[in-house]
Amino acid sequence: MSHLSPLHITFAIYILGMVGIGFAAWYSTRSFDDYILGGRSLGSFVTAMSAGASDMSGWLLLGLPGALYATGLSESWIAIGLIIGAWCNWKYVAAPLRLYTERSNNALTLPDYFTHRFEDRSKVLRVISALVILVFFAVYCASGIVAGARLFESVFDVPYAQALWWGAAATILYTLVGGFLAVSWTDTVQATLMIFALVLTPIVVINVSGGFDPSLVLIEKADPKHLQWVGAGGWLAVVSAMAWGLGYFGQPHILARFMAAETHQTITAARRIGMTWMVLCLVGAMAVGFFGIAYFSGHPEQKAMMAGNPERVFIALATLLFNPWIAGILLSAILAAIMSTLSCQLLVCSSALTEDFYKGFLRRNAGQTELVWVGRLAVLLISVLAIWMASDPDSRVLGLVSYAWAGFGAAFGPVVLFSLMWKRTTRNGALAGIVVGAVTVIVWKQLDTGLYEMVPGFVLASLAILVTSLLDKPPSPQAQAIFDVVQDELRPGR
Repeated sequence: MSHLSPLHITFAIYILGMVGIGFAAWYSTRSFDDYILGGRSLGSFVTAMSAGASDMSGWLLLGLPGALYATGLSESWIAIGLIIGAWCNWKYVAAPLRLYTERSNNALTLPDYFTHRFEDRSKVLRVISALVILVFFAVYCASGIVAGARLFESVFDVPYAQALWWGAAATILYTLVGGFLAVSWTDTVQATLMIFALVLTPIVVINVSGGFDPSLVLIEKADPKHLQWVGAGGWLAVVSAMAWGLGYFGQPHILARFMAAETHQTITAARRIGMTWMVLCLVGAMAVGFFGIAYFSGHPEQKAMMAGNPERVFIALATLLFNPWIAGILLSAILAAIMSTLSCQLLVCSSALTEDFYKGFLRRNAGQTELVWVGRLAVLLISVLAIWMASDPDSRVLGLVSYAWAGFGAAFGPVVLFSLMWKRTTRNGALAGIVVGAVTVIVWKQLDTGLYEMVPGFVLASLAILVTSLLDKPPSPQAQAIFDVVQDELRPGR
């Protein structure tokens, strides 16, 4: 492949554009609040697009189409669960969390919010929740770097060790320089690119395969099981797939977007924009994989493009069906999905190290400029660690993404919901929920029961919060008063 090929040029323009946005954000970053939450200045559109892009990683264009291509409609339940969970997160968590974090001593991070919401003077909540973030996000960041390396390796035919650095360099640079504003602004561009790719590609695939009905005939001819909504795993597999939706309530990188909204009133418009984007992207991703079955059934000689890996179905279709310039744009969407999620994960890890450890324990009176530079150093350190974790060419880190999603969902999801909806929740109840949720996910994963570890983790964590809070003494009058103030501000007409 020539170094001046349309694919190379398109990728280069895209990457330079993202880095340019990062340096533009540099000039708007004056304090640590700016670096971590953009000064709580995001409008509805940017909030929606940033939340969506940071949510959907390379899994959206690689994993989900690959699952539909390999198995068929029975893999659709995960998308259905995600849509329901995301809508509930926007509806019942976004606005209350935006208000409560501001009322809780202007909390900038999830551990910071837990500390002030539950008046934890011992700071044990801060330490435990920050450790959970660092452990799970270290794996999450490594998985994003592996995905980027695989993309560069397959598209540009470069060694894995070289692809590893090319795939990570641009994301690390604009996150390091521009912080939250750079991540949010680039997320908006990346989300637009992703939806363009996932609307255009399935339409072309269906058209080339002869239309909707002929495509279904080809799919049924390939394997009738592809048209079944319940697969070999039965309804237990359906429950496990839909349980992915529970994870939304505890994902720090998504919750940070709600915390950064300009006001809680912007959330309603952001929810409509965000959910529309999400539904279109998920339906498009599933359609690529599903109707990819029809295309390759009619063109079996081209299956070699996937190299035996169903997760390459989007890459193969984009390369085969579009001219090199359009293909370059579509494949840049994969990089966009990877970069958007990796960048926000790096920033959340940076905020945990800077706000919850450095400022919380080492330098309580650190100035804003100092904290911004410590935050940038933290991004660099976490990046090096993630690259080291991903350096093995045979790395299977991507398989742990569901593990990290379950860990956050079970450890933080119930605590976030109880903190916003039940005034009687106590510090000890929150601590019990985080510990029980995280430990249950870790233990259940080893049992290999066929039931996604999110389900028992979420249920047991919720029970731990409820029982421990009821056995504990009630929260202070001040904590209950703040709860009432937030609820009053959320009432219609305020």
